[in-house]
Amino acid sequence: MKFNTIAEAFNYWNGKTLEEIEARAAAIKVEAADPQADLNALNIEVDGLNQAKANKAEQRSAQPAQGLNPVTGMQFTPAANVQGDIYGSTEYRNAFFKNLLGQELTQVEKAVFNKAMAEKRADAFNTLSSSAAVIPTQTLNEVIKKARTMGGLINEVRAFAMPSNIVVPVATPSAKASWHVEGAKVDSEAITTVGISFAAYEILKVFSISAATRTMSIAAFESYITDELAACVMETIGYALVNGSGSAQGTGLESGITWVKTAGATQNHVEIAANASFTYAKVVETVGLLKRGYSQGAKWAMNNKTLYNVFYGMLDTTNRPIFIADPKDESIGKILGFPVVIDDNIADNTAYLGNFKYMAYNLPGGVAIESSRESSFKYGLVDYRALAVADCKPIVTEAFVKLSKAAASN
Repeated sequence: MKFNTIAEAFNYWNGKTLEEIEARAAAIKVEAADPQADLNALNIEVDGLNQAKANKAEQRSAQPAQGLNPVTGMQFTPAANVQGDIYGSTEYRNAFFKNLLGQELTQVEKAVFNKAMAEKRADAFNTLSSSAAVIPTQTLNEVIKKARTMGGLINEVRAFAMPSNIVVPVATPSAKASWHVEGAKVDSEAITTVGISFAAYEILKVFSISAATRTMSIAAFESYITDELAACVMETIGYALVNGSGSAQGTGLESGITWVKTAGATQNHVEIAANASFTYAKVVETVGLLKRGYSQGAKWAMNNKTLYNVFYGMLDTTNRPIFIADPKDESIGKILGFPVVIDDNIADNTAYLGNFKYMAYNLPGGVAIESSRESSFKYGLVDYRALAVADCKPIVTEAFVKLSKAAASN
């Protein structure tokens, strides 16, 4: 049969089976070898065949595979055809929240949820909990997005999502390019990298809400869960970025860097006596300690009290303020040209200057959540437990310097 247009060929073959389409495609290959063959007509038919085959494949992928229950004779859906990240699918998201709410799942949602629970993931949850459900990808993204809008260092540092205890190389600033003499040989520069390995520390939070949550919509319950997780899990990481001890928890700026007050090549800390005041000269001295290469993108970090009690009214040698507020409200402002980040986890009378892209936190597998109606049975409450595995630490310690006042002696 000869077709004049691709659409005509498509309409004809689209009504045939996939086996017939493939058989015709094989026959065309043989016909095309004939010197007398009408290659133009065959090309039109091949294009129609390919479109018909692609259309049938798309229809087949859009329909979940059907099965037959040999006992009842009823059709059932054994598994939904979810492509890619199962935790990012709409079916898993609905199943996840319905399961927490105690609502009934559809057959497709049950299949997807069971598949997700059985799937072996390359993270720490396999050894921590076999019954907790991993939070959907979309919800986790909303949690992190909400945490970043809260401000603080968590909005400035790098975020990783890699398996724990794996070393990842991070490049440090390299030397600038040089002028080149035409025809002269240029030696390649070896990039200096720093290896970073995150440990697996648990963050655990249990919160209880009324059993009336069974009547909540999925959207409303997801919003509630997002708020709770941003408040408990992400705030814990935010606190550890500054004050984490590194023992069964993340490592923060305070403990992760050896602060050297003595003048010399390794000095990175300017300390003011407890009975003295912050001065412009000390601020300039602190800026001078930051090594070349890290100042590009460097920022000040301090709490709100330190900003307004120490830096807000400070003047330079020409009686100009060193803190310049941002009139457009795009940021808080700048001190000596460096943007300011407010983080209330930082102690009073303490300020850090550094490139916070050389500090990071790792959240390898998101957040696992499970519910229980047993512990609060008498109160009509439902307990929800959020479990995350995380770590944080400075990647390159020389990227930070510190200005602070000594604690007053008692």
